[in-house]
Amino acid sequence: MKLSVIGCGYLGAVHASAMAELGHDVVGIDIDARKIDQLAAGTPPFYEPGLPEILTSAMASGRLRFSTDIADAAGAQVHFVGVGTPQKAGSHAADLSYVDAAVQSLLPHLAAGDLVVGKSTVPVGTAARLASVIEASGSGATLAWNPEFLREGFAVKDTISPDRLVYGVPAGAAGEHATALLNEVYASAMAAETPLIVTDYATAELVKVAANAFLATKISFINAMSEIADVSGANITELADAIGFDNRIGRRFLNAGVGFGGGCLPKDIRAFTARAEELGRGESVSFLKEVDAINMRQRQRVVAMTLQALDKPVYTAKVAVLGLSFKPHSDDVRDSPALDVAVQLRGLGADVMATDPQGIENSRLRHPQLTYSTSIEETLRAADAVVLVTEWAEFKQIDPVWAAALVRVPIIIDGRNTLDAAAWRAAGWTYLGLGRP
Repeated sequence: MKLSVIGCGYLGAVHASAMAELGHDVVGIDIDARKIDQLAAGTPPFYEPGLPEILTSAMASGRLRFSTDIADAAGAQVHFVGVGTPQKAGSHAADLSYVDAAVQSLLPHLAAGDLVVGKSTVPVGTAARLASVIEASGSGATLAWNPEFLREGFAVKDTISPDRLVYGVPAGAAGEHATALLNEVYASAMAAETPLIVTDYATAELVKVAANAFLATKISFINAMSEIADVSGANITELADAIGFDNRIGRRFLNAGVGFGGGCLPKDIRAFTARAEELGRGESVSFLKEVDAINMRQRQRVVAMTLQALDKPVYTAKVAVLGLSFKPHSDDVRDSPALDVAVQLRGLGADVMATDPQGIENSRLRHPQLTYSTSIEETLRAADAVVLVTEWAEFKQIDPVWAAALVRVPIIIDGRNTLDAAAWRAAGWTYLGLGRP
């Protein structure tokens, strides 16, 4: 099947490569010539495990190509729109200018029977508005909304073998046509009996933001409980284990720590709140403001723990920061709690040295004032405190005895509650976690 993918950022590049790997003939289109040149050379412009392999394979097969010319979308039966929806400057609302521009640019190249498929995360009501734009163009094309549920670090797997599919389609024959085309696109997932929900535009739009809001709420809930655990002497990890056995709650995303970040959850819950207020139902999701506040407070909490643990003024201390990306298996530092902690400590006068397996270059572009190292040993050497803020395997596997010989003072703040506290304490460390006695 001939497909186009408009927008070759994180979502679009993965989707285009995965669709070609599944046997479709795909053209990926983006206005960023540098990005297109990198992809055409088989080099992803960001780190995502498994993507270089399927990108290379798809390019070699001849089923995948990249272009900066939107006219190259002509002839495709299905056009995926996967451009960004960042937070507007000075507002919590989503910036839809890239989505609108992508659809407008497609209009002259659409033919009767074509399907435009939105994959970007958008405020509810966006799809209905864009469907009217496409209908008014007289192209005879149809709009569907097919939200993505990718986890950074596992995006290739989540695209090729999704855990569910959601189609937002119009009523009647147009919706049946859209559903049939999407079923053909996702034939392998359909053959694997992947759960499918075919619904209306509004529900499909809300599915994505509701899922993100729920996950964010769950994370902030356990972080709020960890604050209570700190002052009461309770153990947040054991508490999470205990309530996690309740299948109505579940254990996943119940790990207390420095909080969530990245390019999705923070801006999506803010945009959801803004849209609810526009719809006159702001009170329905007003709790998300507290979810956001708890999340941001965790960063301050880790910084405060570090300051309190130091045996000298912060402006005379070297602090080793382990982690920069917002999560492991990613080089994404957008709204990263780890990078934020490093920047706050530097702003307070600490000599911060930070390391990360993948996030250094993106961090350096945003915050050149920090000192970076690719070496864990160099990062730890002569440190007055160590702060772990991204749970990369490389950091979890550090030998505490080896590390103790490198630092000046063996103090570690485990901002992800991921280390074996007993082992680190046995090696002579002052171990501080969040809600862990």
